[in-house]
Order: sequence, then structure tokens, then C-alpha cells
Amino acid sequence: MEQERLELVEYCRRMQADDLTVGTSGNLSIRRGDHVAITPSGAAYEDLTAESICVVTVDGEQVDGTLEPSSEVPMHTLVYEHTDATAVVHTHPLYASALSVLLDELPPVHYMIALLGGPVRVAPYATYGSRELAEHSVTAMRGRFGVLLQNHGATTHGESLAKAYTRSVYLEWICRMYHQARLLGEPRLLPLDEIDRVAAKLDSYGQTVPSR
Repeated sequence: MEQERLELVEYCRRMQADDLTVGTSGNLSIRRGDHVAITPSGAAYEDLTAESICVVTVDGEQVDGTLEPSSEVPMHTLVYEHTDATAVVHTHPLYASALSVLLDELPPVHYMIALLGGPVRVAPYATYGSRELAEHSVTAMRGRFGVLLQNHGATTHGESLAKAYTRSVYLEWICRMYHQARLLGEPRLLPLDEIDRVAAKLDSYGQTVPSR
């Protein structure tokens, strides 16, 4: 899984630059077949190399790598068990983490929430790395591509690491927008049918127009 390992190292460094995490927190993974390449536990992102990346089975058993895999292996593998995702991004960004303490759901304050599948639910708190947290996150993410984790952070998934990561970036941006709007008053929310319309438009966004 050499290519997947290189890709994870690249996106770990992006994650730092984009303020999606602090210190060594957060973790990313890519699934290929029955194996998952995942970032190691407690390693400084600036020191990561392809060899630092761990490989586990979809059941969570480590099969390659000298470092210990992320403590959130249960969360990643359960997402793969319940979705068609091939990548998972777990972050600890400031605004998403702050709103997870206050909200039960991030409402449709901006149409780009369609990238997440609609309003983003907040999963109940559970100790990090636990099976309980993994189950809470997957349940709250049903029908969505992202979730806020109460008093913790956020997780997104996608059919590629690029898409999962983009969803993390937008989720944090929408959280920040909602936070800023609430400082000024009560935000006006978009109707859910508009979010559905935007989701349909985004499905074809950037596609080549067929020749006639």
C-alpha cells in the first residue's frame, strides 16, 4: 500500500496547515480491499514518512508498520463496515469541536452543507478510541458524510481521501460561519429541499459537457 501511505503523509501535512488539528491529534486512513492504511498514534505529523504509516485489516489487526496505529482504529474500521467509503478523516478543529459542546445538530446555515449530506448530527460523547465512540459516530453519520463528536471533534468519509478531506474542510468552515452568525443574532436557515437541490447540482459539478 505504498501509494496510500504516501497520500496519507501528504494529507497529514495539509491537515496541520489548514488548522484541522492541534499537536498530534486527529487521524486519517485509506481502505484498499481488506486492508486499511492508517496514521500512527502520537507521531508528529512533520516527522511522518510512508514507512511510519500502519496497515491493519478491516477487523483492526495490525499487519504492517513498526509504530502503533491510531487509537481510533475502531472508528475507522466501523465506518468502512457500514459505508462504501474508501477514506476516513478524523480531526479536532476549533469551531467544530466548540459547536459539538453546544449543539445536537449543525443546521443548514449554508448550502454547502449538502456536501455532508445535510444537517450534521452530533454523536454522544464516549471515551476516545472506544468501540462505544465508534458506534455513536457511525449511528449519527447514517445518511451523512460527516459527524460532530460531542466534546471531541469531527469525522468525515468519502470515496477518496481527497473527497473525505474536502468535506472536513467545509465542515469546519460551516461551523465557523455558524459560530460567527450566532454572535450577531439568530441565523436564517435554508430549507432542506434546497439542500437536496444543491446536492443534485454538486453531483454533476465539474463534469465535462457531452459533445453534440
